[in-house]
Formats: sequence, structure tokens, C-alpha cells
Amino acid sequence: MTVTELVSYEDALASYDPVMGLEVHVELGTKTKMFCGCSTELGADPNTQTCPVCLGMPGALPVVNAIGVESAIKIGLALNCEIAEWCRFARKNYFYPDMPKNFQTSQYDEPIAFNGYLDVQLEDGEVFRVQIERAHMEEDTGKSTHVGGATGRIHGAQHSLLDYNRAGIPLIEIVTKPIEGAGERAPEVAKAYVAELRELIKALGVSEARMEMGQMRCDVNLSLRPNGTEKFGTRSETKNVNSLRSVERAVRFEVQRHASVLSAGGTIVQETRHFHEEDGSTTSGRIKEEAEDYRYFPEPDLVPVAPSREWVEELRGTLPELPRVRRNRLREEWGVTEHDMQSILNAGAVDLITATIEAGADATSARKWWMGELSRIANEEGIGLGLLPITPGQVARIATLIAEGSLNDKLGREVIKHVVNDEGEPDEIIEKRGLKIVSDEGALGTAVDEAIAANAGIADKIRAGKVAAAGALVGAVMKATRGQADAARVRELILERLGVEG
Repeated sequence: MTVTELVSYEDALASYDPVMGLEVHVELGTKTKMFCGCSTELGADPNTQTCPVCLGMPGALPVVNAIGVESAIKIGLALNCEIAEWCRFARKNYFYPDMPKNFQTSQYDEPIAFNGYLDVQLEDGEVFRVQIERAHMEEDTGKSTHVGGATGRIHGAQHSLLDYNRAGIPLIEIVTKPIEGAGERAPEVAKAYVAELRELIKALGVSEARMEMGQMRCDVNLSLRPNGTEKFGTRSETKNVNSLRSVERAVRFEVQRHASVLSAGGTIVQETRHFHEEDGSTTSGRIKEEAEDYRYFPEPDLVPVAPSREWVEELRGTLPELPRVRRNRLREEWGVTEHDMQSILNAGAVDLITATIEAGADATSARKWWMGELSRIANEEGIGLGLLPITPGQVARIATLIAEGSLNDKLGREVIKHVVNDEGEPDEIIEKRGLKIVSDEGALGTAVDEAIAANAGIADKIRAGKVAAAGALVGAVMKATRGQADAARVRELILERLGVEG
């Protein structure tokens, strides 16, 4: 049933309860593919990183990537999963042009990790537990480029190009159990879950998890059931959603779409759907298969995987401090609120601030510069904070010079601007451009005397007891010294000259 007008999100929630299932594919950062020795490096010419194994040639035998297995176990442990003592791969049979073997080597009913959970923190501090069904190993498909047509999809295209370089790239698919009880916060829970999972994956060092590059993508399953009922509704699956904002928007749109269809007496079709970034909508893709449609059967060319308990415990001991635990610790150490910490996280500044503190800055200064001036510059340039051409060490040096009294905040901003413009190290820039604070008492005294002489009326007010008026004279001196005077010392000199107690 086609929906021409969506009901409001609020009206949808007044009648229906959303149930979600999130399937996240993580591309592992291994040097070679999951079942062969082909390189995984990005940027190679099409179809130059292939071999008989990843092209599915008759007689070619796959071999499991040991680092891929290790990464899967680490992810499972970090998600509080049980790790299988014995598991095996299966063939998932279906035809796609970008699947050269006509089957995907995956895991079906015997995943390497299962029955876990991930606690996620929402913006108001509430913690929501997402139950994990399983995390299993598999391989990626190739890449299709559809040429011609308006949408970049196969419909309307004049021809398609296939690149099999990506076929066989190691993937971990992390599947949640049905997420119930989120109610109106379902979009927020979905976004928070994928965000927390991304931070966890990055912390483990198994993938860069850059969603914009396809290294991590989410399939959003959603169904509605009438409020007060237990039976799940028919689900849709929105495929390959590749940003946190889009995950949130996809859930919201599908809630509204399902509610519109159901309220009009229609029936939800179990199907896959495409997400459209430009307006946050989804459109129909294909009828969704059930597991039996894939004709799973054990992969005969791969031996089972049986990680020893000793190895699993050894890997458990290598796990880093998990992101949520680390954030809470840093929040207390830095003395910031939950809201401030969320802003720091959203800006991608946690590691930058941490590195700046480690380089010698205090926590307040490090946070101020990254969340203030540097965020402003990044926004103007339209890039992430981490892509700015300035290092935590350089920011720490500027903060140290300010703490020592060699710079003030205004001069600090000037130095940052020139560092970002690739003019050298902070000390070089200060020397070359003469940006150090004027601390010579004689020069400051002369500037103060000139300001008092030029603003006799203001000086009289200060003498009469209106000490706040000294700010105007401080401003005049700062202007005369191009902002390079120590404002606090200037104010002291003004009051001394005028015979007024500060």
C-alpha cells in the first residue's frame, strides 16, 4: 500500500508500540581478506585485488583469516557475549551480480559470539540495555556502480560496472535481539546504540568504523504493534544506513510510515527498503527473504573454528577500558557535566582533549580550546576536529604559554590561526609575528599614561570611585598594544596612577 501522507510521530506512538532490531556490519581492519591473501587496501584500481578464492573459481580453497577470528572474539567479549567453544561457517546462497561465488560465506545457527548486551547512555543520562542476539563472521560483497539514470540505482541505469576488490573483505555482523520498551525514544535509542557500538569498535582497534566510508553500516528492522499487545508486527528492513543521524531518521520515518499504513487499514509488506539522505524517507527495495530462502548449509571447504578457553581469556585480558566506563571516568576527572561530556563526544573531541592534557595542558584549557576556537574553525572549514592541521601537542604548548603569562587568550587565538594555516610551530609563530605579551613595565606605563591623558573624563570618574570605568582605559591600552598587554597588570597600573584602591 502506497502512503501519500504520513501521520505525525506523536499520533503514531499514541496507537502503536515500536519494536526494533538493528543489524550492524563492521568491516574489519585486517591487511588481507577473510578467506584469501588479497589486500584490503583502499584506492586500488578496480578488480586488481582479487584471486581465484575471492572470485569463487572452481577448485579454489579458502583459508580463515586468524586476525579476523581474533577480532570477532574481542568484539564478542566487549559485548558481554558468550564465545562459542566450537562453531563453523555456512554458505548463504543467493544471486547478486556483485557476489561472484553466488553464495556468501557467513555463519548461520552457529555464530562465534552470542547472548550478550550493550548498555547505552541517552542524552539525559538514562541507561538503556540493548540485548545482543549474536555477532558472527562473514565476508563482504563486491561493489556495483550503476551508470546513467537519476538515482544512482540500477533502475533506470544504462549499464553497471562491477568491482570485486571488496568481495571477501572481513565483516562482523552484530545482531540485536528485538528491542522493546523504547517507546517514543526508539529513534534516540537506535542512534545511541550505533554510536556506542562505533566507539567500542574503535576502542578495540579492530576497525576505524568510519560510517561515511562504509566501514560500518546499519540495517534498521522495525515493526509496530498496537499498544497493549504482545505479538510483533510485520517488519521492514531499511538497508545500509551509514550515519548516526540517518539511523535516527530511518527509525522515525518507518514508525510514521507503518502507522500510516496500518491506520488506513493496509498491510505492511515484509521487504527491504532504501534510505534517502536528502529527505529522510525510505522506498521499497525487494521482498525480504526468510532464512530458509537462503538455503544455508555448512561450508564444506572450511574447518570449524574452536577457540580454546585459554586463548579467549588471554584476549579478554587485552581488552581496553570500554568507552562508556572511560567517558564516565574522564567526566569526573575533567569536572564536566553529563551534557558537556555529550557535547565533547558529539564533536569527536574526547581523544583530542585527552592527548592535549597528556601533552601538558590542564583539563579546563584543553577542553576550552578544542570545544571553542578549534570547533569554530572546523565548522567554518566543514571538516571534523580531528582533521584540523593542528596537533594536541601544539594546543598544549599554546595553553602552557598562556598559563605562564607569555600569551593571553586573544594572542592564543592568533597563534592557533597561524598554526592551522601551516606557518610553523607556536613558538616560531610568536617570534616571527611578535605576538608575545608586552611585559615591560616601562612600555606598559607609557601606554597607560597615554590612555589616561586621552580619556580625562573617564579618569575623573575612576578617581571619584567608579572603579568599573577602568575597563574602558584597559581597553584603550589593549588596543594601543594590539592586544599584547597583560590586561590584569594594565588595570593595576591604571588604578595606581589614579591613586585608587582596586
